[in-house]
Amino acid sequence: MAFIGTLILILVATTIAGHFSARVGIPAVIGELLIGIIIGPGVLNWVHNSSALSVFANIGVILLMFMAGLESNLAQLRKVLRPALAVAVCGVILPVVLMGGVSLAFGYHFTEALFIGVVFSATSVSISVVVLREFHALDTRAGATILGAAVADDIIGVLLLSLMVALIGGGTGEHGNTNMGLQFLFQVGFFVAAYLLVKWIAPMLMRISERLLIPTARTVTAVVICLGMAYLAEVVGLSGAIGAFFAGIAVAQTHVKQVIDDHIEPISNAFFVPVFFVSIGLNVTFAHFITSLPFIVLMTILAVVTKWWGGEIGARLTGFSKSGSRVVGTGMVARGEMALITAQIGFDAHLLANGLYVDMIFVIVFSTLAAPLLLRWALSKDDSTAVPTSTN
Repeated sequence: MAFIGTLILILVATTIAGHFSARVGIPAVIGELLIGIIIGPGVLNWVHNSSALSVFANIGVILLMFMAGLESNLAQLRKVLRPALAVAVCGVILPVVLMGGVSLAFGYHFTEALFIGVVFSATSVSISVVVLREFHALDTRAGATILGAAVADDIIGVLLLSLMVALIGGGTGEHGNTNMGLQFLFQVGFFVAAYLLVKWIAPMLMRISERLLIPTARTVTAVVICLGMAYLAEVVGLSGAIGAFFAGIAVAQTHVKQVIDDHIEPISNAFFVPVFFVSIGLNVTFAHFITSLPFIVLMTILAVVTKWWGGEIGARLTGFSKSGSRVVGTGMVARGEMALITAQIGFDAHLLANGLYVDMIFVIVFSTLAAPLLLRWALSKDDSTAVPTSTN
């Protein structure tokens, strides 16, 4: 019952924090993360991570990644494939090279430096969507490219994360350290299974579920696919979140995508996902904040400019105007939940030490807060927001 009391505190506090976050125009996940810092060892020391809390948080990250896959619009990506891929690739290369290089200069090990770059290669497009809607720019070429690039960005990021966890982190699954050659073959088999799931298995299972005489059959089937892929990923030495992401992509290609989204999102966002973000905040302390401040400030600046410049370069290479390229670049700056999930997976896989993990959380928060302000500024200076979506 003590855990029930903790759960009540978390849900009430994150609901209030989400409300005030929306009022001041910052993402709700930032408010939820700050609640974890406030009620955790960092400030009030009321709540600590426990086994029960970890279970809820793990379910939260699995459902969150499943929804990210579910919302990955591959049809949208195909419409703006060339500019979206250019923006995504440039926006991945710059953070990995520059932020990884600066981390090496600060004395971090090569694997830590490389993983820092991977963490900040992620983009959270949900924050940009709110600002694009405000300026009626979602259906412009720049808006469509941002959305398409975010899909490509997520897929590239998940593949990089899979590679690092598998080859450097030693795997997160229970069989992760048995035989590296055999484990690699299992991981290749996992991605083959993910392809088969997207192409044939998920559509077939969802059609079967529609013949079952219970109203929740489709939702239960989707959850089984999600948890099954998460479990399979863990068994082969990857993260369960990676499996859930590909499960979401698979279900998104079926005709019941919207039904599944409508059923799973409310319980996820109301119950499990807030616990996940709070659990991240519980790991944050201010013991070494002052000594880490130069690193945090420099990395925050780099987190902003590498995504901005990467997106802008990619857009310019594919025919955007200077102002349109600036919109695309600033639209890719936000990190939010994808970077937090990546950092958490890296921490669990021992790719990040505790102190560095805490520094990364601060950088993610600060760069995410800057993102909507930069995009609003870029849109106010853009002369092409009325241009319709291009298909090239």
